[in-house]
Amino acid sequence: MSSGDLHPQIQKVTAALAEHGAHGSVRVLPDSVRTAAQAAAALDCEVGAIANSLIFDADGTPLLILTSGAHRVDTDYISRTHGIAQLHRAAPKFVGRHTGQAIGGVAPIGHPFPVRTLVDRRLDNHTTVWAGAGHPQALFSTTYTQLLQPTEGTPTEVEEIPRLDE
Repeated sequence: MSSGDLHPQIQKVTAALAEHGAHGSVRVLPDSVRTAAQAAAALDCEVGAIANSLIFDADGTPLLILTSGAHRVDTDYISRTHGIAQLHRAAPKFVGRHTGQAIGGVAPIGHPFPVRTLVDRRLDNHTTVWAGAGHPQALFSTTYTQLLQPTEGTPTEVEEIPRLDE
């Protein structure tokens, strides 16, 4: 499939990847993969290697949290540790307005404007990480380090990790 045959949002993500010197490839799947489990099954990888691109409304501004498919975002923990008064999952229109992409295919890059981004440190446990490429049927391969650079992401824990001495 040539790049001209790709959905316009996938083309934007591909261009953004090239602009940032990312070396991963975009893979267009035969069916939509709107969950980490579906993506992992289609790619034959661990669910933890899927980078979910979750958009939140953080005090009225978008916040992208790239989380391992094996983890859930603890919004109370993120609010507390990042100084956010109100944090909740964004409505589809909010997501579209700030990313230009539909829920289920949101990429970590290729948005109309930069979006503050937090990146789950546990994605670093995987040699290859797969992230949305702007469409529910497309993902691109990358690494944890390569996710940080173009997104200007802040490495973070997405959920409170219990202390062993408690």
